[in-house]
Amino acid sequence: MSGNEPTFPATKVVVVMVPFVAQGHLTQLYHLSHLISTYNLPIHFITTTDCLHQLHSRHHISAVENIHFHEFTTPPFTSPPPHPSTPFPTHLQPLFNSTLHLRHPTATLIRHLSQHVQKVVVIHDVLMSYVVQDVKLIPNAETYVFQPPPAFYRASGHWERTGGSRTFPVEPDLMKKLPSRDGISSPEFLEFLKLQQSHMDFYVGELYDSSRVIEGVFFEYLEKEQIIGDKKIWAVGPVNPVCIASNATDLINRHECLQWLDKQPANSVIYVSFGTTTTFSDEQIRELALGLERSGQRFVWVVRVADTGDSVGFEERKVELPDGFEERVRGRGFIERSWAPQLEILGHCATGGFMSHCGWNSCMESMSMGVPIAAWPMHSDQPRNAFLITDILGIGVLVKNWERRNELVKANVVADAVKTLMGSEEGGEMRRRAVKLGGEVKESVAEGGASRKEMDSFISYIGL
Repeated sequence: MSGNEPTFPATKVVVVMVPFVAQGHLTQLYHLSHLISTYNLPIHFITTTDCLHQLHSRHHISAVENIHFHEFTTPPFTSPPPHPSTPFPTHLQPLFNSTLHLRHPTATLIRHLSQHVQKVVVIHDVLMSYVVQDVKLIPNAETYVFQPPPAFYRASGHWERTGGSRTFPVEPDLMKKLPSRDGISSPEFLEFLKLQQSHMDFYVGELYDSSRVIEGVFFEYLEKEQIIGDKKIWAVGPVNPVCIASNATDLINRHECLQWLDKQPANSVIYVSFGTTTTFSDEQIRELALGLERSGQRFVWVVRVADTGDSVGFEERKVELPDGFEERVRGRGFIERSWAPQLEILGHCATGGFMSHCGWNSCMESMSMGVPIAAWPMHSDQPRNAFLITDILGIGVLVKNWERRNELVKANVVADAVKTLMGSEEGGEMRRRAVKLGGEVKESVAEGGASRKEMDSFISYIGL
């Protein structure tokens, strides 16, 4: 066991967090750790050495008395470079597979903790079910599954598997537009997923990074006994902070893109970022750049290749932008080539839209800040997340149609989507709905709000 030896304050319960190693998944359980720690419960956060380093560098982790980080090494592996021809991050599969080596050190830590407290509560990403399989052998430990996608993703999957025979809380004509699951993952990842599912037979309940004010009807659908049986569900999201403290006067520590945003009018900037797992082709980068230029809109664009699987991986390729592009958009466009403080950008008053891959973590952050979305899904749950955002909640516009996912998104399509979101009456209505939803989401995590009650219920249930 690496890291500092755990201390054991006068408490009956400790919580062990076991996040998946992809950045969005890490971020969700890191934020959840902070939420649960406010109930004066000790948190033991387990991840790999490389992932903890990444978490520290991107979130500037400060010491929190109740959160103890445990970093475990995994055997060295080599990842192929990200390839723009494959939207699903197949280059990360060696990293995903490396998590299987966390099973034994994780079990050792949980057994050690179990000897000092009355109960160990293990909250694990659904993609880490294999790692926590030994918990069922520890009498005073129990597991809870954290579901990274929204309730709609799971509910629509169940509806689809039953042949659409059950009543679903969305108009039938609209469900005819539900994006297919074709092409959302790779054969290797499906095998990895099957392995995880084979170890999901002993958990107590599920936690979601979502709120009933967003997805109430879909949680009700999931809670029908024939779907989840005796498992419990808690909609505790958003797990991310919903109030962002401004450090506008601290120019030394304030990110450069935030300083640039400080000088822009309210709701005038679209933030463009596609997460950490997918790399665009040079041709797609060119079309996106030209589309942003033609839109005439102010923008902050995070231009970087996908994260690599191993820390010593290939030499990172710099993304090449069209000749003269940066000069032509100087003053109304900000190019960020490294990590950007997404929550702070979305929470800035100048930000009026978000062009996103629609990873659920990004969706929740955008909804929390009341920012509408230009949806460009890539893989996994993202096509259906985009459908939820655009067609059901009505707080976004679709940039890339999933059924035409293999086609290049042309510059005129990008420009039209940006102008619709940022400069049209239709986009203004989307923004009003997004702002209203953002207010409801903030209220949901406040004292007496729906999500706060769910978190209180979960804490009460685990025995505080």
